[in-house]
Amino acid sequence: MSIPASQANKSSGPLDPDEPDTVRLTIAEAREIGETAVQRIGYTAEDARIVVDQMVDNMLCGYKFAGLPRILAMAGDEKLKLGRTPIKVVKETAVSALMDGGNNIGYVTCYHGAHKALEKAKAHGIASVGIYNTYYSGRNAYFVEQIVNEGYVVMHTASNQPRVVPPGAARPALGTNPICLGFPSEEGPITFDIGTASLMWGDVMLHAHLGEPLPEGIGFDEKGRPTRDAAATLRGGVAPFGGKDYVYKGFGLSFAIQALGLMAGSTIIRDAVFDYGFLFWVIDPAIMLPFDDFKPRMSQYVRELKALPKQPGVSEIRIPSERGSRERERRRVEGIVVKRKVIDSLKAL
Repeated sequence: MSIPASQANKSSGPLDPDEPDTVRLTIAEAREIGETAVQRIGYTAEDARIVVDQMVDNMLCGYKFAGLPRILAMAGDEKLKLGRTPIKVVKETAVSALMDGGNNIGYVTCYHGAHKALEKAKAHGIASVGIYNTYYSGRNAYFVEQIVNEGYVVMHTASNQPRVVPPGAARPALGTNPICLGFPSEEGPITFDIGTASLMWGDVMLHAHLGEPLPEGIGFDEKGRPTRDAAATLRGGVAPFGGKDYVYKGFGLSFAIQALGLMAGSTIIRDAVFDYGFLFWVIDPAIMLPFDDFKPRMSQYVRELKALPKQPGVSEIRIPSERGSRERERRRVEGIVVKRKVIDSLKAL
């Protein structure tokens, strides 16, 4: 991604402006509000810490819909009423594990799955871990970055329940199906995290909660008709990414991620091919290369890419995850801006 010079030269004011309908929180305040709300809907203090740690990091990196507003979705999710059992490993080898998430939310199950994959990769150089009987896990890069910080290359995919309408269909079938790749470098972790839907479901939910319309060409109602009404879209679905002429690219990638979910056990509980399945593939670069030099080579790759000649008016060529990492450090100082309506709703749970 290139950065226009006009954008690079903006004044050094706060990233997020204060508005009449917003509240600025310190990191500690955001954690307290979030953890209190998550415990109030039935999670333990430790699970609440795991959930909110990711949500705060998401907001620090600029993903408002994936922050504290997600607690409101958790509170209203029908799966919360079904009860939970402890996460357990149901099949295991030296380099793999299949985990039953016990209907715990994916923030928690993927946290433990990522650490299981890291443990096995440290012991054997490679690991594959799948998790089923779980649901929404938040931002993939959060888990991937933790593994990459230990020096490993990671691929993490997440299939889920029908939210995305395949081209030509009148109802949703695929999940929003994000994929995240992570690479260690001498400057720190580099991640590429994308959803294969035109808009992530959490963003649709936030638009609906705030009564804001969706962009054109994103949503479909329950009869497959195009709509900008976020509430109607929640009863229908969204398009794959790619736009009108290239939607087949997003559809094809989403299709492949849904297939990987089958290997993560997505069909085991409900025998449904369109369900949640989280997969981690972790590899130590040292088992592939004659010299343990992946990090410096990755840094060289980034330096050479960023040093390419720039088009007129462009000040910088930016690599994946660079924006979020930069903004995270600024918001640690400036604080997090949240809609007042979201804070009021959390306190009223």
